[in-house]
Amino acid sequence: MKLSASDVALEVGGQLVGPDVAVAGVSIDSRTVAPGELFVPVVADRDGHDFIEHAVTAGATAYLTSKSPQGGTAVVVDDTAAALAELGRHARNQFDGPVVGITGSVGKTSVKDMAAAAIGADRPTHASPMSFNNELGVPLTLVNRPEGAEAVVVEMGARGMGHIAWLCSLARPSVGVVTSVGAAHTELFGTVEAVAEAKGELVQALDSSGVAVLNADQPLVAAMAERTEAAVLTYGRTSGDVRATDVGMDDGLRPRFRLDTPSGKAAVALAVCGEHMVDNALAAAAAALAVGVGVDEIAAGLEAARLAPWRMEVTALASGGVLINDAYNANPMSMTAGLRSLAAVDRLRRVAVLGEMAELGDRAAAEHAAIGSLARELGIEVIPVATAEYGLAPVADADAAVAALGPVDGDTAVLVKASRAVGLEAVAAALADG
Repeated sequence: MKLSASDVALEVGGQLVGPDVAVAGVSIDSRTVAPGELFVPVVADRDGHDFIEHAVTAGATAYLTSKSPQGGTAVVVDDTAAALAELGRHARNQFDGPVVGITGSVGKTSVKDMAAAAIGADRPTHASPMSFNNELGVPLTLVNRPEGAEAVVVEMGARGMGHIAWLCSLARPSVGVVTSVGAAHTELFGTVEAVAEAKGELVQALDSSGVAVLNADQPLVAAMAERTEAAVLTYGRTSGDVRATDVGMDDGLRPRFRLDTPSGKAAVALAVCGEHMVDNALAAAAAALAVGVGVDEIAAGLEAARLAPWRMEVTALASGGVLINDAYNANPMSMTAGLRSLAAVDRLRRVAVLGEMAELGDRAAAEHAAIGSLARELGIEVIPVATAEYGLAPVADADAAVAALGPVDGDTAVLVKASRAVGLEAVAAALADG
């Protein structure tokens, strides 16, 4: 989005101080700000105002501030995060193409990446980077839509009741995708039913001209059809309008299937790994259908899709062993999928290096114990890191986990998975470096 600093001040109700300059794009990170961008200092664990000078030196032509200006061109506001949200709202008001909103307990980032690829096979498409799915990430996605993009895909996370409804007030999605509901963030919501209530705010925000894309294999998601005025398009492995048949995987855990839709059929060979990615591909395909993409284009886009780092990255190690790096995040549903993917690898020894699944609240002990039991049922050895809740004595940290693994030879496959804060990508990096 290209604006003048005076336009920014007008849209956010701020005061322009300094020369009226042009800005193109917005950044909240002084380390990655690009020349010509507007820098928005966010006050969180660290105060972004401390980095305004660095951002300007790096090329930011203007900045927001809720403090005294530091020279150059500033727009003074009461709250920089609130001003960013208003910029996102303005950017959405300037866009008349389809906006696809995606939420769910698991899979939303992968579905976002795959939906962007599927729609992108038909028209220029912009999507959230990484997991930019909150009150900062959603407006950044809207504001940073490139000139010429004809569709936008926005990931939406929920940190409490009303959060997704508020994000929808900014993004005004025309298509809403709900991937799943499960025991993720139950520390915040209390029950799985409460999680469903929060996720359903996405389809509730759609008007009668929109499309709600719902997972027919999940009763709590399928029931959301009663909460929307929009048309409903379902997907699933066992039921739904968009389905996968003849599902299989190659030796690298890459799924193959036939995509069956109301608009036709196509063979799909994914480059991403894990059988559960079939479900994500179906959600993405349904979203693309909802905005008018043809089946052949959808199949081509899905085959070209790539995921954000540390999500089911399968690597053949120099030793002949197999590494599955799924360290970006974890909850009971994604952990189950990861273990089943590991179990499908043809190796004599299968080891899961597991850290904590965070934000489970009162369910934490039971959910960790259930994952430990599943690993034993699947014949998987578990090395827990910094948590005893899997039912085994833990090692202290990533270095100790690598030592506990011992030689990872050609008979061994290793899964690395935990919630983001645990940082188990360090284990994956050590194994990959050999």
